[in-house]
Amino acid sequence: MNRAEEDEYRQFVIARLEPLRVTAYLLCRDWHTADDLVSITIGKLYRHWRRVRALEHVDAYVRGMLTNAWLDERRRPWRREKVTEELPDRVDLDLPQAALADRELLLDLLMQLPPRRRAVVVLRFYCDLSVEETARALGISAGTVKSQTARGLGSLRALATVDSALSGERA
Repeated sequence: MNRAEEDEYRQFVIARLEPLRVTAYLLCRDWHTADDLVSITIGKLYRHWRRVRALEHVDAYVRGMLTNAWLDERRRPWRREKVTEELPDRVDLDLPQAALADRELLLDLLMQLPPRRRAVVVLRFYCDLSVEETARALGISAGTVKSQTARGLGSLRALATVDSALSGERA
């Protein structure tokens, strides 16, 4: 890679590092794992930058690389330590307590979805990708994206209903 290509790569990574990190967190719900996934992704991106930079939708391709890195890690559970205690990495003090609770509930519900459905829901609604862009990023058909989105949203609704019913019983 020549100097100009390396500078272009550096600028691309700097501009997209935080959105990639947040996307990875939404997929795995662990900031340390998210950082690992982003590192894996930008390492692979560096090796293939000459080819990738010529693509029409570089951002979509990189999100696909990130999602595939996460799915690969999910397939290798023996490589990860199990979390025994969960501590928040950050607290956003500007958010009202109810908003924090809603965000935590949504993240808990997302974690209950199977990996492929979670990936589709995150790419469609957090990354705001179209059905076709999501299909391209995950290497699946548009029909599969539509069905996984519908099933994922249905599961989230059902889980939220069960959770709110359980919360009502506790109160």
